[in-house]
Amino acid sequence: MPADLHVWAVPLRTRFRGLTVRDGVLVRGDAGWGEFSPFWDYDAQESLAWWRAAREAADEGWPAPVRDRIPVNVTIPAVDAATAHRLVGESGGCRTAKVKVAEPGQSIADEIARLEAVRDALGPSGAIRVDANAAWDVDTAVARLRVLDRAAGGLEYAEQPVPTVDDLAALRRRSHVPLAADESIRRAQDPLAVARAQAADVVVLKVQPLGGVRACLELAEAIRLPVVVSSALESSIGLAAGIALAAALPELPYACGLATAQLLAVDLVAEPLLPQDGAIAVRRPAPDSASLTRSAAAPDLADRWRRRIAAVEARA
Repeated sequence: MPADLHVWAVPLRTRFRGLTVRDGVLVRGDAGWGEFSPFWDYDAQESLAWWRAAREAADEGWPAPVRDRIPVNVTIPAVDAATAHRLVGESGGCRTAKVKVAEPGQSIADEIARLEAVRDALGPSGAIRVDANAAWDVDTAVARLRVLDRAAGGLEYAEQPVPTVDDLAALRRRSHVPLAADESIRRAQDPLAVARAQAADVVVLKVQPLGGVRACLELAEAIRLPVVVSSALESSIGLAAGIALAAALPELPYACGLATAQLLAVDLVAEPLLPQDGAIAVRRPAPDSASLTRSAAAPDLADRWRRRIAAVEARA
């Protein structure tokens, strides 16, 4: 187990993915700092890809970039309409918004109000995409996307509205809204199944769940669909790997979901990876001592992460 690591925990500004606190581990190697932050519902086997991504960042670094700025979307959690409008205004000039829908306990009226507020904040030229995190069956998705597309004034795409590749393929035949595959790529035994089934128009790639920047580049080449690089709600250390992937892709037709440092109340670097004029500059920030001190996890959580790393390394 590496000795040079830092276990961190920071609050979120808004509840996201059921979380109010984000935590993880930074590990330092010859190439710099990497982040290991699988969610706690991931077992040791599934977390192994996240560990490989962290080790790649720390030990090898990343391929050379072909662009120096990455256009990004603002992520809108399942918040009320007024908050959604404000988040777009505070996004650093983002012209694309990804809006969370299918939140347990919320109604379609809540979703409509949120999308209408986002459209008002963006204006007619902004792009809106929705993310349902595989919450719907096909029939529900057909009906919901029809309504949400109208509320948004046109959706750029819907991210993983249904659970399986077969569901995505069936939905794609029944809905005019373009579809993006996320969970059907990053949590799949066979991530190429999406392309074979013609089940998506776009694929969402996340560096940690897929094992690193180089693994993602190989997957993108094999899938041959447009790529949106997205985050796994990391600190700016982890986001730098997503920025590196987006910077190295031959083509980048869509804004990427890498502006999520905005969701953290505290980051691990002095100058977080935040958008300006709707884009994030390609760079690799390093943690500073003050941020490391401020973000240090409690001893019991630190011990839990060290045990988790040991379990993952045992499978490596």
